[in-house]
Amino acid sequence: MSNQNPLPLYEKYRYKHSFKRVKDIFILVLLILLLCYRVIHVNNYSFPWFVALICESWFTLSWIFIFTTQWSPAVVKTYPDRLLQRVQELPRVDLFVTTADPVLEPPIITVNTVLSLLALDYPAEKLACYVSDDGCSPLTFYALQQASNFAKIWIPFCNKYHVQVRAPFRYFIHNPEDDSTPEFKQDWLRMKDMYDHLSHKIEEASRKSIPWQFDGEFAIFSNTERKNHPTIIRVIWENKERLSNGLPHLIYISREKKPKHPHHFKAGAMNVLTRVSGLMTNAPFMLNVDCDMFVNNPNIVQHAMCILLDSIGEKEVAFAQCPQQFYGGLKDDPFGNQLVIIFKYIGAGMAGLQGPLYGGTNCFHRRKVIYGLSPNDVDEKGNNIPSKKELKQKFGNSEELVKSAALALKGRTYSAHDDINLSNALEAATHVAGCGYEYATGWGQQMGWIYGSIAEDVQTGLIIHKKGWRSEMCTPNPVAFTGCAPIGLPTAMTQQKRWATGLVEIFFSKHCPIFAMLFGKLHFRLFLAYMWVTDWGLRSVYEMCYVCLLAYCIITNSSFLPQEQGLWIPIILSIIHMINTLSEYLASGLSIREWWNNQRMSRIRTVTASFFGFLSAIFKLLRISDTVFDITRKDESPSGNGVNDTNVGRFTFNESPVFVPGTTILLLQLTAIAIKLLGLQPIKSGNDGCGLGEIMCSAYLIICYWPLLRGLFARGKYGIPLTTICKSAALAFLFVHLCRRTIVD
Repeated sequence: MSNQNPLPLYEKYRYKHSFKRVKDIFILVLLILLLCYRVIHVNNYSFPWFVALICESWFTLSWIFIFTTQWSPAVVKTYPDRLLQRVQELPRVDLFVTTADPVLEPPIITVNTVLSLLALDYPAEKLACYVSDDGCSPLTFYALQQASNFAKIWIPFCNKYHVQVRAPFRYFIHNPEDDSTPEFKQDWLRMKDMYDHLSHKIEEASRKSIPWQFDGEFAIFSNTERKNHPTIIRVIWENKERLSNGLPHLIYISREKKPKHPHHFKAGAMNVLTRVSGLMTNAPFMLNVDCDMFVNNPNIVQHAMCILLDSIGEKEVAFAQCPQQFYGGLKDDPFGNQLVIIFKYIGAGMAGLQGPLYGGTNCFHRRKVIYGLSPNDVDEKGNNIPSKKELKQKFGNSEELVKSAALALKGRTYSAHDDINLSNALEAATHVAGCGYEYATGWGQQMGWIYGSIAEDVQTGLIIHKKGWRSEMCTPNPVAFTGCAPIGLPTAMTQQKRWATGLVEIFFSKHCPIFAMLFGKLHFRLFLAYMWVTDWGLRSVYEMCYVCLLAYCIITNSSFLPQEQGLWIPIILSIIHMINTLSEYLASGLSIREWWNNQRMSRIRTVTASFFGFLSAIFKLLRISDTVFDITRKDESPSGNGVNDTNVGRFTFNESPVFVPGTTILLLQLTAIAIKLLGLQPIKSGNDGCGLGEIMCSAYLIICYWPLLRGLFARGKYGIPLTTICKSAALAFLFVHLCRRTIVD
């Protein structure tokens, strides 16, 4: 596919942070000193001392998992101008968009993402956009039909004026420049009117209970339910003339669903998209994005191809991951949803190792890797691919899919001269999208998106790295994709709970990073990084124990902190860690307020969303209940639409039980401080009693939980529901009662 050329298509620049290494090692030394102090002072052993030792041991282990990951960050620079010099013909790319609920994920957001993909600065005959609708919504289908009509005018407009942001709802936020030509202003106003009309039609359709008659193309949606319907595949637009400046293929897919049949959430939808696209276009590369992640850089496909088609990348790189960034974020990130520091330091650090993890969106995949190939499975001539019988066992009983898979595994695909007719492939595509097609195949087990966790993205990327593949972080300027972060606390908690649940599932599964390193080709330092990621939900247990231990010590007038000179160890450790994190935020151009908001939210969400995610995963492992894939609500950011709402960053609450643990912890700390101030603690002689250190830690927690404290006295959506307060008060009373019982006993 490529010609020999000494100039690479991309280069990786590595950096060393020597001062950061010193700080990280110093923190590790302090953590080890704290553990040594507890072990040496055997005479101080007590229940609080033992619990603190266990928790601090896990905190130290978590630090070991992550601190070396950030030592060798890497940044990739791509050279799209060299791409056409190296390849004779640009490869096909299949574009996957996933949506699951027309209420939580409004179709107008999906439409904007699809429009931005259709308007990519890439030959249109090389692109095919597949939209997976797991909600089986006629409204989503209707919106896509209307979007395809609008795209026929929108794409020429973008190409004519070299539009950078190609999602209309973001592009039309700003008015044309004063020095713009009259022709541009006229075209701009015409396009804005057409987009407003499109939005109005979709909004009007969503308001009506039955916006259309179920006849014609919509007859297939009659008598369908969200979780009980046949496969629906419709070619909304086909680029039959193969025009390079036309409109790419647009295909709507709603896979078959039946009651009580496992559908494997997003992983199942992605596998259906892979099979259907394999029959229709069979592009060697696939891009998957969430329905709210629109294209911010129209040249992103060329940038990704520089990585995947490079002479080295072609042999070693399985996928190119673009970082998640968000538009219209709330000022100072009050809910801690932007994750800027994690992407900058952890993401870049992993990029300097075997590669970043797969983030579930904004990722370019190599089809043959998704089909289960390892780097050494196929030689240059493709002679080592499985036999037809083996392919049928893995890919299923579709002869057409087996043929297309054999082509993909050999590194071949449909050429520009092949007669690709999407309509002719509908029958076979409908067959492979059936909910029973995967029985006794390798889908979700040996290939495709791997089942077993609702964090299917991390798990699938882990399996790919286990096989020896590398990945690369694709970071063009401007950024490739931008999306909407959750703008409310309940939505943020839903997302964090789902992440924690899925990561705990991976930790306790056969796909655990430990096995990937011992029995696979996962590099050691990337193994440590994966352990830190999958440890996300487990950390909540130890932090929950730690904060409960704090209240226990104040109530019972006991101590868990080191005494005398040993107290300086946790004091210095806390100060150095806070200075370290603050310096990272300031170096990234973020404010002190944003740093504090993220510190505060890390304390709140760990004992709320992460803890509930841990419980959900444990209940699944014990076969008490199954996990539920909670869809994150997608909303256009208020700050991006000119809405001036002073309460937009204020905490809101609902009846979700996820707020019970946090409210309980807050009530426990308040009760413990009240017991101290009222002198209700038991009297103890010597230095064994509760000291100033415990009081200061409790006061710090109350400050972190200040939004919840306000919620105790607020009303409406800004107040914690009375039922949650009652449950939390009962749990807090029970905890205090048990603490007092230990004093008597």
